[in-house]
Amino acid sequence: MERTIKLKTLAEARSLVGPFDRNLRAIEKEYNVKLVLRGEFVKISGKLNNILRAEEYIHSLLEQITTPQLTVSKPTEKEKKKDKSQKREIAFLLPQPAVGKPIGPKTKGQREYVEAIKKYDIVFGIGPAGTGKTYLAMASAVEALKSGFVRRIILTRPAIEAGESLGYLPGDMYEKISPYLRPLYDALYDMMEAERIEKYLDTGIIEVAPLAYMRGRTLNDAFIILDEAQNATQEQMKMFLTRLGYDSKAVITGDITQSDLPGGKPIGLLQAMDVLKSIEGIRFVFFTGADVVRHELVQKIIEAYEKISSPR
Repeated sequence: MERTIKLKTLAEARSLVGPFDRNLRAIEKEYNVKLVLRGEFVKISGKLNNILRAEEYIHSLLEQITTPQLTVSKPTEKEKKKDKSQKREIAFLLPQPAVGKPIGPKTKGQREYVEAIKKYDIVFGIGPAGTGKTYLAMASAVEALKSGFVRRIILTRPAIEAGESLGYLPGDMYEKISPYLRPLYDALYDMMEAERIEKYLDTGIIEVAPLAYMRGRTLNDAFIILDEAQNATQEQMKMFLTRLGYDSKAVITGDITQSDLPGGKPIGLLQAMDVLKSIEGIRFVFFTGADVVRHELVQKIIEAYEKISSPR
């Protein structure tokens, strides 16, 4: 894993390096990374968390440079604690497609959502269609995989239309569940080459499965997306949330006004909103019609339906 910092001037580079590369060696030793200076660029190599900590420290040093002789001191205990508390945060930009418009948050709600995914291990994105809940979650997952933060992506969704009983449908498991995971596939193919996606599916780096297939598993070192969570029962939601393993993140998306659960079954997403709202480390982000980024008429349609569904 590598990251690069561009310095403003050669003088700044000399100040950062110090006599006989003393400063670089001190930073390497403290953060267990490899630093290489080439002109006005510093390349940082090593494990992702170490790189992010070293990068943050170097930026803080650059802000303090006022003379050519900068002496690097060891981080204080307070700085070390800050580093440790931030190690679970993904520091990434969203992946950019080879063709088409750049990917990124376009509204206040979307920016809040992307920032929450960076900082929290469990994030709920709740709101109407067209707000980018699934798309931005997928973009975050792809970038986490590319940056080495996770080793695999797991995509799941309640196959409510098939009653979670897929045995009678033709084809293998992927062929059976694919129609219900189509929105996830669509987003994925916007962000990665088709050949790579197929390879990752074959090797298990990317896994797609109905929610029922998550039972009994522990999902380590993974970025997990549960889409259409309003169609998960209370039992399924609890089951899914307790699958989270070490070094994993989960994003749960849903629209509580669009549940297809049969027979008036209680919605697991609603229960989760109530039961988990005060747990530190879990973040709920609520989207509104103002966050819709589809055709402008979609936003007006959502607002019109909200008016007739609200209490009079």
